[in-house]
Amino acid sequence: MTKGVRQQSQTRKADRRRGGQAAASPEREYLELRYNKAMRLTGAVLYVGLTIVYTGIVLYTPSLALNQVTGFELWGSVVATGLVCTFYCTLGGLKAVIWTDVFHFVLTISGFLALIVQSLIIKGGLENILYDAQDGGRLEFWDFSPDPLQRHTFWTITIGGTFTWLSVFGANQCQVQRYLACKTRNHAKLSLYINLLALWFILCCAVFCGLSMYSLYKDCDPWTAQIVELPDQLVPYLVVDILGDFPGIPGLFVAAAYSATLSTVSSSINSLAVVTIEDFIKPYFSPMSEGHLSALSMGLNLLFGAVCLSMAAVASVMSSLLQASLSIFGMYGGPLLGIFSLGILLPFANSKGAFSGFVCGIIVSSWVGIGSLIYPPSAHRTKPLHLSTADCHQSNWTVVTTIAKPPTLPRPDFEDHWYSLSYLYFSTLGTLVTFIVGTLVSLSTGGLKQDVDRTLLFGKEDFMANFVYLKSIAVILYERMRRRAQRTVPQ
Repeated sequence: MTKGVRQQSQTRKADRRRGGQAAASPEREYLELRYNKAMRLTGAVLYVGLTIVYTGIVLYTPSLALNQVTGFELWGSVVATGLVCTFYCTLGGLKAVIWTDVFHFVLTISGFLALIVQSLIIKGGLENILYDAQDGGRLEFWDFSPDPLQRHTFWTITIGGTFTWLSVFGANQCQVQRYLACKTRNHAKLSLYINLLALWFILCCAVFCGLSMYSLYKDCDPWTAQIVELPDQLVPYLVVDILGDFPGIPGLFVAAAYSATLSTVSSSINSLAVVTIEDFIKPYFSPMSEGHLSALSMGLNLLFGAVCLSMAAVASVMSSLLQASLSIFGMYGGPLLGIFSLGILLPFANSKGAFSGFVCGIIVSSWVGIGSLIYPPSAHRTKPLHLSTADCHQSNWTVVTTIAKPPTLPRPDFEDHWYSLSYLYFSTLGTLVTFIVGTLVSLSTGGLKQDVDRTLLFGKEDFMANFVYLKSIAVILYERMRRRAQRTVPQ
């Protein structure tokens, strides 16, 4: 644990007395301790912008589900969601965020399980769903193509996903404030392991819901038939179709969709308020009392709630919300991860190298990310799967056989390759560019001559601390085996 994190964990009790507000932003303070105040402000500005845009996407997503299931006005539900999140986040602070996250997780799992169980009943078991998925080319486990231009392969998901999640869990205030809310560092690590298991379970449920949806609609795809307007409305449509006759179940699904959103939005709004106070207000204004800080935090929660609500309009023009959110985290979370990695791993890294690498990482990742929106990858890169509407005419649905597609702009050879980079590699690209440029600039600007506090670096002790618990278990087992062997030795 770095020095900045250690210092901030000492203020946890004071933060709780301040109405349960989140702890300070140690990852941003680390940038000041390791580099200078300018780098801290740079990281804070990027984080605030990134979180506002991402929160706008998250706010818009469940409103599509509510609109499809209940017919409720789309933007009315967006506004209602933003107001609810802002309300309990403002009044309850981090404590409200943590406890509602637990309740939201239970609701999310309940919605998934209801959908999965009913799909199994309709299709007559798991075997039929997996057979349809295999027959339709939906199960592709062994795509080990190293081509980074292919949208989804084993390597893009493994390598790209690793860098993306590292930026989320390692350089994001939303997560770090949760770590600091734990009693000890071991408790924080344990929470990460539990979170990992929960994420695996949720992802497995999401994948199986997708396979079930394909099995049910393999001969009449609702999106291709224009029964739904957006791909993100397919799952809500499935809920209405197979669970609409069960009172309360569609509402359970809507609650599950909103639970995931409320969890993310509330923690984002809370972290935005904390970063603003710690990085933009406290260093430049006279010391404030606990009461003033609490009132200021509430006011900032209201402000950022309104700002994030307005950013939901940006999400309404995006095609795939999941891809958009991962792309945004990749383009701007990757360079942020790069400057932290540079400071933690390299003792000769200095502020000039960090800033140069950060700027280059932002430029390159933004270039490829925005360019991929202007010049979308061609079909042989994305490998779209076959969708059928052969049996749609047998139902009461009105099928539109022609679907208007936006015109494809001509693609020069360079753009055809550069802008076709898998969106999962955006974070990897931003991190590596930042790290490499930062390393070279630091070496050329006297980085080897500087003295760095060793507590700000990732050293042997930090690495071995991860194995202390396993070592203690091994020692206990060894002692038991030794004693047992001594008892069995003949006298």
